[in-house]
Amino acid sequence: MSGRTYATVMGVGGAQWLERAERENEERPRLAVDLLRLKPGMTVADVGAGSGYYSELVSRRVGATGKVYAVDIQVGMIRLIQERIRRLNLRNVTPVLGDAANPKLPSETIDLALLVDVYHEFAEPQEMLRKIRAALRPDGRLVLLEFRKEDPAIPIRPEHKLSVEQAKAEIEPEGYRLDSLIEALPWQHILIFRKTATP
Repeated sequence: MSGRTYATVMGVGGAQWLERAERENEERPRLAVDLLRLKPGMTVADVGAGSGYYSELVSRRVGATGKVYAVDIQVGMIRLIQERIRRLNLRNVTPVLGDAANPKLPSETIDLALLVDVYHEFAEPQEMLRKIRAALRPDGRLVLLEFRKEDPAIPIRPEHKLSVEQAKAEIEPEGYRLDSLIEALPWQHILIFRKTATP
């Protein structure tokens, strides 16, 4: 639809890259989570959760009264999430095995759907966006962290980058509007979309 090349999904073998010590300096994930304005009691879906790196950070923000759905389409990643839950006693995190077209989230229960460096890997982006929209509450937010395609100096392969204009062109027709753009991270956009009343 968009003419861009969809990146292949990172396999379980890439999980070590998600956990690398340099990630905090290169991507500032804790700052990213700060900027999402999460509150205790919120329900968040970490879609494309991988090893659960962000699920862990989010779980601490939403607290015991909140809930995190850690969604991935790979059984191996779900196992890594389960190990993290056991190791850190993350009682508010629930692993969910989705598929390429469906994150398998309950309808109208999600306050915020978080997609960290994953939207560009969706094999069926329009269908996923529709299913995520159905899972969001009426005032729910869809948040993408994506490496800035506009900046050639960022050392990431082009198919793993996304521009603001690409994101808007693909996401807004599926019942969202770009609400805010945060450029406080070293390498990534934070694109915050709101669910619209009608698709």
